[in-house]
Amino acid sequence: MTTEQKNEKGCPEGGMKNRQGDCVMPTVSFTSFILSLNTTALFHLGDIPHPETGQKVFDLELARHAIDTLAMLEEKTKGNLDNEEQDLISRVVYELKMRFIKAKSGR
Repeated sequence: MTTEQKNEKGCPEGGMKNRQGDCVMPTVSFTSFILSLNTTALFHLGDIPHPETGQKVFDLELARHAIDTLAMLEEKTKGNLDNEEQDLISRVVYELKMRFIKAKSGR
């Protein structure tokens, strides 16, 4: 593994050190999952450049898929989320839908 493939904590990409100093993947939570899907959608909408090439990707079909996945999760989890989780997923879905509409219309 090259130095470039390690993050600032000395772990491979996506990893972090635990209390014992071992590189581990971060704990999966509802919030981190929603934010991951949000990042995926933003990447495919061209809002976030590719981390290695710096190029922006624009793929409306993949963006729509990530947004539809979030909308499905929002619907399927109604009544089972705490207030913060519900607010997060609602805001993320709304904002992504608005960005998608702008991207689709070319603005």
